[in-house]
Amino acid sequence: MSKKLLLGVVVVLLITNVASLLILNNNEDSVVMNDNDERTISSKEAVASIGDEEISYQQWIEALRSAYGEKQLKQMVDRAVVNQLAESEGIKIDEKLINRDVAFLITMQGVMTEEQAAKEEERLRDEVNYRYQLQQLLAADASTIPEEELKSFYDSYGSQYNFTASLQLSHILVENMETAEKVYDELEQGASFELLAEEYSQDDETKDDGGYLGYIYTSSQFLPGSYDDVTSEMDEHSYSEPFIADNGVAILYLHRKLPAIEFTYDEIKPYMESELALQEMDQSLIADPLWEQLDIDWIYSE
Repeated sequence: MSKKLLLGVVVVLLITNVASLLILNNNEDSVVMNDNDERTISSKEAVASIGDEEISYQQWIEALRSAYGEKQLKQMVDRAVVNQLAESEGIKIDEKLINRDVAFLITMQGVMTEEQAAKEEERLRDEVNYRYQLQQLLAADASTIPEEELKSFYDSYGSQYNFTASLQLSHILVENMETAEKVYDELEQGASFELLAEEYSQDDETKDDGGYLGYIYTSSQFLPGSYDDVTSEMDEHSYSEPFIADNGVAILYLHRKLPAIEFTYDEIKPYMESELALQEMDQSLIADPLWEQLDIDWIYSE
């Protein structure tokens, strides 16, 4: 994914998260706040109180509509336009490319449960697919990029389309096996990995974050070889038995394991071509130029 396309995806995701607070069905007494937070609130009660002053549900919704209503509706129209045109043009995005971009975006996320991760990946896949279909549609009438230019671009930047295998890890690092076994026994009894890391880990850089190390490339010099070996036998969302590490005895928690994804020239060529074409056209990755191809009527029309 190019930096330009990635920035576009991230911006749209931010808008989507904010706009997901728009709750248009005011006839329900109890409503879900949004897709990422399943808490319910009452539409008949105040959503906030400041001293004697209250902010009603209706005031909140009207403010959201005023601030984000047009953006949200435009995004919905954009998606419908791209979906219809992509279907009519037979534009299908390679699943391998979608997997690669989703993996890259996932590494920008924090710790999630399996259920949260599944929902987030579904959302990301839809967003990545949309952005690539949009890119292909916008570049459809562009001049053909010469083969030698494409090959030169691939030779220089082709590796940027590849994804390096990564691990999302937390660890508890202690001084000796006796302490590690005590920690492991507590884990087996259902204790929280994060709380045990805060209590026992001697890694001052991570203990306050529950031992969280983040995403680390398997090829990184910062990933101890023993960690790579141990995680190769682990399932996601599980912890290891204690083992001897470089500077103590460790217990790992493997949140996610993302495999490497690499592309040949022929696999990535169509997407490089459309990306370069849009750069030559100085065309932003927005759906507005495509609207004229369909009969669109919306409430914000002048």
